[in-house]
Amino acid sequence: MKQYVIDKKTIRLKVKKSPLLVRGVMFSLSFFSFTLPLVGIITRIAMGKGFHMGSFIFLFLFGLIGFYLLRTSLWNTYGEETIKLLKSRIEYEANYGWFKDGKKSINLNGLVLSIEQVGYQEDNTGVLIFEGEEAQIESVVKMPINQLEHLIEEIKPIIENLQ
Repeated sequence: MKQYVIDKKTIRLKVKKSPLLVRGVMFSLSFFSFTLPLVGIITRIAMGKGFHMGSFIFLFLFGLIGFYLLRTSLWNTYGEETIKLLKSRIEYEANYGWFKDGKKSINLNGLVLSIEQVGYQEDNTGVLIFEGEEAQIESVVKMPINQLEHLIEEIKPIIENLQ
C-alpha cells in the first residue's frame, strides 16, 4: 500500500493505522481522562464538600493527560502530513484529523532531499528529510525505504520546475 499521494504541488504522507483494539483502548483512556475527574468533582460538590484547589490541580493534570492521549489516538487513526511545494519555499503541516499542528516552512535554496532510517534495520523503514540552508523539515511518518526512494524521484522534477 502506497503511503503517499502527490497532487500537483502538494504531497500527503499518511500514517499506517494502528490496530483497531489499540485505537479503541487509546480513545477510551483519553475519554475517561477527561470525564472521570469531572464526575468526581461534581460528586464532591453534590455531597456538599465543595470545590477546592486540589480539585483544580487534579482536573488540570488529567486534562493534560487526556489531551495527549487524544492527540496520539487521532494521529494513529487520521494522521497525515501535508507538504506544499511553493515557488520559493516548502510548507509542512501535521494533520491530526480534528486539528492541525506543527506548521513549518523552509526556503528552496540549497534544498537536499534525504532518507533517514528509523526503527530496526530489518524493518527497512525511514523518514523523509527536506534539508535547506538554514533549517530542515523531518517527516514523522515511517515509510518503507523503497517507497521513500520513489517519492524522492517524483518530487525532484517538481522542485526543479519551481526554481
